[in-house]
Amino acid sequence: MFEENETTFEEFYLQLEAKLREVVPHVEIRYKAELAWKINKLKKDKNAVILGHNYMEPALYHSIADYVGDSLELSRKAAETENDIIVFCGVKFMAETAKILSPEKTVLLPSERAGCSLAESITASDVRKLRMRFPGVPVVTYVNTYADVKAESDICCTSGNASAVVDSLETDTIIFLPDEYLAKNVARETGRHIIFPTYKKGNGTDIDFQMIGWHGKCEVHEKFTTEDIENVRKQFPDVVILAHPECSPEVVEAADFSGSTSGMTKYVEQTSMGRYLLLTECSMGDNILAANPEKEMLRLCGVRCPHMNQITLEDTLKALELNQYMIEVPESIRVRAAKAVRRMLTIS
Repeated sequence: MFEENETTFEEFYLQLEAKLREVVPHVEIRYKAELAWKINKLKKDKNAVILGHNYMEPALYHSIADYVGDSLELSRKAAETENDIIVFCGVKFMAETAKILSPEKTVLLPSERAGCSLAESITASDVRKLRMRFPGVPVVTYVNTYADVKAESDICCTSGNASAVVDSLETDTIIFLPDEYLAKNVARETGRHIIFPTYKKGNGTDIDFQMIGWHGKCEVHEKFTTEDIENVRKQFPDVVILAHPECSPEVVEAADFSGSTSGMTKYVEQTSMGRYLLLTECSMGDNILAANPEKEMLRLCGVRCPHMNQITLEDTLKALELNQYMIEVPESIRVRAAKAVRRMLTIS
């Protein structure tokens, strides 16, 4: 972001203050600038690269990340980097994906508490059971899963390329895991009929279906409702509402645009509307506002991801200083998971 040898600390602080003055309390900016300055110097000394997800807090996102984006973009960067150390400012499944693609690198996650409710909704055993019940049906697994689940899959996808991945398989029936709402949104986009099977005795598979889903949900995106949209439109008739595909189909249908976090960012950057409201993790709206001060973002979102929120500048500095928390993926799992992830990257 800022190279230590190209600017003084005071210049660095003033640049950061100018960018964040509308989204970060003034009293915090110098303190966070001091942390970021130390991190940027240390990452250079240790030949580290920092990947920052779009949901990171603005002070971190705009000061230390060498690359920012959604899980797909950051997966590509993890596969391409020549740095010795990858510090992933995101959650555990993202850091695992970086290790899957770059096994020779040291991958650090700044907080050991940065999990994911959606990733924890399914296990590798669940996938094996579905394969036994629906033999021969390809498994598409959302990248928001842990490595052992990816290893049981045929191909991964992100929210931005899920429909393209499903269409690429050219098969009548697909198992799509684990996000229920994303599966329903993809089914609508691709014209498929979806079922959510149970394991009741005698429940056969001789029914009409084209996608087999799972009842996993993101604890952030499931909170948004169509009533939220109606209330906002009453107050701000000119608002353009953008919804993440992990929101319910009803919310996605009521919104003006739906896309991945990078898709939403590009939509705001490339359009000129009255106001924008993002139905996703609320730090992202602040990050877009800081980068596009001429845009008007409604800051009505109060939904923070408790897992993304674990990643702080303090812990990122400590991760680099102590080489903690190091991500490891057993090789037997990594090799199989890598096939599914790399298949996804070739389609995108």
